[in-house]
Amino acid sequence: MIRIYNTLTKEKEEFHPLEPGKVRMYVCGMTVYDFCHLGHGRVLVAFDVITRYLRHRGYDVHYVRNITDIDDKILRRADENGEVYTDLTDRMIHAMHEDEARLAVLPPSEEPRATAFIDDIIAMIQRLVSTGHAYPADNGDVYFAVESFPDYGKLSRKKLDDLVAGARVDVQEAKRSPADFALWKAAKSGEVSWQSPWGDGRPGWHIECSAMSTKCLGDTFDIHGGGPDLLFPHHENEIAQSECATGHKFVHTWMHAGAIRVNKEKMSKSLGNFFTIREILEKYPAEVVRYFLVSSHYRSQVDYSEESLAEAGRTLTKLYHALRGLIPAKASEVEETEHDRRFEDVMDDDFNTAGAISVLHAVAGEINQHRRDGNEDEASRAAAVLVRLGAVLGLLQQDPEAFFQVGGSEGLSPKDIEAMIQARADARKARDFAEADRIRDELLEKGIILDDSCEGTSWRKA
Repeated sequence: MIRIYNTLTKEKEEFHPLEPGKVRMYVCGMTVYDFCHLGHGRVLVAFDVITRYLRHRGYDVHYVRNITDIDDKILRRADENGEVYTDLTDRMIHAMHEDEARLAVLPPSEEPRATAFIDDIIAMIQRLVSTGHAYPADNGDVYFAVESFPDYGKLSRKKLDDLVAGARVDVQEAKRSPADFALWKAAKSGEVSWQSPWGDGRPGWHIECSAMSTKCLGDTFDIHGGGPDLLFPHHENEIAQSECATGHKFVHTWMHAGAIRVNKEKMSKSLGNFFTIREILEKYPAEVVRYFLVSSHYRSQVDYSEESLAEAGRTLTKLYHALRGLIPAKASEVEETEHDRRFEDVMDDDFNTAGAISVLHAVAGEINQHRRDGNEDEASRAAAVLVRLGAVLGLLQQDPEAFFQVGGSEGLSPKDIEAMIQARADARKARDFAEADRIRDELLEKGIILDDSCEGTSWRKA
C-alpha cells in the first residue's frame, strides 16, 4: 500500500484514489516569463518520478500540469523587451520543453494554458459572486471574500485574524478585508484584456489554477502538488475559492516538493546564487543533474553545490560502470527479484527515492560480484533488473558507452583515451606513480575525468 505525506493533515496516509485504479493529479506549472531555474527542475523531476512510479504500480495516471501564460510578471517582462507578450510566452514555453526533455521529464497528460480557459475562469468567478463569496469593487477588480470561508488557513495552519492584523493594504485598494485577494483585475490603459461582466480585465493568478484543475479533473481530485513557495497563499486560496464555487472538497492529498538551497543559502536572484536549468546543463550532463535531484527525498531541502553535482556524477558513474559491456537479459527472462520488492517497499513509503537509489547500488554490487565469479548470465539478468528499476526513476536508459565516452575530447578518440588509460595502468603497476599522475592530469586538461574503482578505470567527459 502506497503511503503519501499529506500537507493538509501533516501525516502519511494510505493512498486510496477516488476511482480505483485511476489517479487524477494536478501540479502547478511555470509562469513563463523567464527560463526555468533549478527550483523548477526540482518540482518537474519530483512529480515526474511520482507519476512514473504510480504507473509502475499499475495506476492509470491523468497528470495535468498547467502553464500560467498571463500574469503581471509576464506583461512587465514583455514590456521591458518591447515585444508582444505571446511572443515571450511562446518562446519560454519552447525553452521549458527543451529543458524538460533533457532532464528526461515525461510530458504531462494535459498542459492547459490559462489564456485558453478565460470563459471557465469568468464562470467560476460569477458563481462566487452570486453566492456571496466574492464581490466587485469600485476599482473594477473582483475580490474573494476570505471571511466567507470559515476553513481558510487549514492547509497552511495560518489564522485569519493574524493574517488580517499583519496585512498591509494600499490606500487605493477597494478590498473589504486586507486578506481578500483578486479574482479579476481591471485592465490598465493599453494592457491586454478580456471582456467580462465586470468590465475589461484579466484573471488573478489563483483563480486560474482552480478553473483549469476542476475543468480538467473534476470538482474533486486525488493529488495536487507544487513547489514549497506555493503552499501559502496560492494553494490556500485555491482551496477557498474552489470549495466555495463547487460545494465539494477540492483535493484529497496535497504534496509539496522541498526547496533548493545553494551552498546552504536560499537560492535567489538578490544573492546572486540563482541558476537556470540550462546554465547548469552547460556544465554537467543532464542525467547527472537528474540523479542529483532524485537522490534526495522529494520533500527534503536540496543543497546545490559544485561538489554535490560532482558526487552525483561519481555515483551515477558506478551504476553505469556495472552495466558497461553487458547486454541486459530480455524482460521475459527475468522474474521479480528481492530487489524489486525492496524497491517497491521504499517507494511505497512516500516515494522515498533516496532509498530506491540505494537499491540500485545494491543491484550494481550484485552485477559486479557475478562478473567477478565469471557468471555472465546472472550478471545479464541482474543488469536487466537495474535498467528496469532505473527507468522508474528516469535513470540508466542510455547506452553505457554513450554515457562514458560522449565522443572524446580535444582531438582524442575513445581509442586514444583507452590507450592512455592502459598506459597509466601499466605505470601504476610498475610503481611509476609520477607518470600515472601525469597521464591523469593530461587527460583532465583535455576534459576527460577518470573514475577508478575495484572493477577498473572508466572515463567520462568533464
